[in-house]
Formats: sequence, structure tokens, C-alpha cells
Amino acid sequence: MDISDDGPELAPEWRDAGNNVCGILRGHGVSAVAELFVRAGWRSDSSSWEGYEVQTRWCRVELDPLDRAETLLNGVVDPGRLDALASLLSRFGVGFVLELYDESGGLLREVTG
Repeated sequence: MDISDDGPELAPEWRDAGNNVCGILRGHGVSAVAELFVRAGWRSDSSSWEGYEVQTRWCRVELDPLDRAETLLNGVVDPGRLDALASLLSRFGVGFVLELYDESGGLLREVTG
């Protein structure tokens, strides 16, 4: 199942924050990636015909297909938890490039795995 409302919702301090993280996930299709997040205890909902929104207390991202094995990631993450997101993706066996931006759109960090 790649849709679940069992996980925690995004914490209030992040609900109105602008998007600060984007990236590309490699090696799995978008539905498979959403399923991995659900198995890790995150919430997941359909956000378009083929896209998903996944969230936990410190992160909410949209997952949209680029092709059969690449997924676009875009949303908000607690900047102090970017490494936790990268670690989770590594445990999933998903290749990734994540970029963290500040409020003015300046690149703060890039993480690859």
C-alpha cells in the first residue's frame, strides 16, 4: 500500500514554511518510493494522477515521476533533519541528490547518496 494516514502529520512550525528541499531519487518508481516511506511510518496521500505527498513531523515532500526509475522530490524539511532524510533514503536503497535552500532561495547544502 502506498497511501496511508497512519503516520504523523507535519509539525505546525513547518506547515507554513516555504519549500526548502528538492531533489531527484533514482532506482525506484514513484509508487515504490511512496511505499518505502509508508513502511517507515510516514503518512502518504495521492497528490496527482501519479504523484504522492509523504510526510512526517519534520518533513513533507511531493514525489512526482520523472520516468520509470526516477522521482522528483520537492517540499519542506527541518534543515537540521536533512541528514536524517538522506540516511532514510540510503536505507531504502534509493540513490539521490538532495538540495537544501534558505528562505531567499540560496543553496545551503547538497547531499548525494
